[in-house]
Amino acid sequence: MKEDSLLVNAGRHPERFQGAVNTPVVRGSTVVSPNLDHWLQSRKRQAAGEFGVSTYGRFGTATHHALQEAIVDIGGGHRAMLYPSGLAAISSVLTSLLSAGDHVLLTDSGYYWTSQFLESTLVRFGVQVTRYDPSLGSDIAALIRPNTRVIYAESPGSETFEIQDIPAIAAAAHAHGAYVVMDNTWGTPLYFPAFEHGVDVSIQAATKYIVGHSDAILGIATCNQRSWEKVLRTSQTLGQTCSADDAFLALRGLRTLGVRLKRHWESGVRIATWLEARPEVEVVMHPAIPSHPGHALWKRDFRGACGLFAIGLRPLPEAALHAFIDNLRMFGLGVSWGGYESLALPFSPAVRAIARWPYAGPGVRIHVGLEDPDDLIADLEHGFDAMAMAMRKTYECSES
Repeated sequence: MKEDSLLVNAGRHPERFQGAVNTPVVRGSTVVSPNLDHWLQSRKRQAAGEFGVSTYGRFGTATHHALQEAIVDIGGGHRAMLYPSGLAAISSVLTSLLSAGDHVLLTDSGYYWTSQFLESTLVRFGVQVTRYDPSLGSDIAALIRPNTRVIYAESPGSETFEIQDIPAIAAAAHAHGAYVVMDNTWGTPLYFPAFEHGVDVSIQAATKYIVGHSDAILGIATCNQRSWEKVLRTSQTLGQTCSADDAFLALRGLRTLGVRLKRHWESGVRIATWLEARPEVEVVMHPAIPSHPGHALWKRDFRGACGLFAIGLRPLPEAALHAFIDNLRMFGLGVSWGGYESLALPFSPAVRAIARWPYAGPGVRIHVGLEDPDDLIADLEHGFDAMAMAMRKTYECSES
């Protein structure tokens, strides 16, 4: 099947549910077997991670299994695990693959809570952590130690949107027997085929584009055969699970992911290009526009983009930044992203050791939703007008 057809059909089995188009929400804890032989066989098949088999609700119901099957069909890999959040997926995978005395290389442009989990939790259990520059590519081999077990990548980087050379990083990692774990939430299984580029575990904060409607929190880790058993065993031992209702919402979102992402991509590029011409903006960090330093890598490895990027504003008084954000009417102020709505969130990446924020002014992370881009541009113009007014007032006060 082609991509859009696969999104509609993956994981669906109407014949199992009296012809229902959508796999229903199956809530349950106890699962009974008709006899002992069936029970023993079910436990054996469940232990192997087989789709559609469960002896207890914590290991999944038909709703969970449909989502796991669909994610693998769409994005590749061997099997997928579901978690109550993206961070739960990250922490469980890292716990699965790392032991005391192991070393992990962590991209310096990663999600804040990933670094927090590694550097404030796993280090207490004897795991060594080294941050690396996201621009390294194959040169990352110089940082690999005999005890390096994981290279943790995120491309594009969180907030600053550096594109990494994942195939080169994977080649270096595998030459030393290390795993490559990647946060692929931005690219999604549609726009970055992680397993084709050498990733061992691809993590999705499914809260974002897979759910797509800002009404569920969910994480997914898709594994290749090499990593699957470790991730399965540890995740089950940690009691990781999610509700059938959230899995259902992810399945619902998955069916429209293709058409939504195209709109996010097109509108995002249009607005990013418009922002490049604004005098208030020093830099636009969007991998899909030609001025981005990683544009060539994005074009080589990605099949598309989404609606998330960032801008660096020129230096301005705090009151002017407040005026800009507070006068946006269509861009909401809030964390998360990937839903149908547009968002704008100021930031200053403080927890960086290498890939530091190089600009004098603040950053603003922008998520372009499904609204009409003309309306979004008009909203940004309104914000910039308010910013200019606040700056004039500030300078008038300072002169007086």
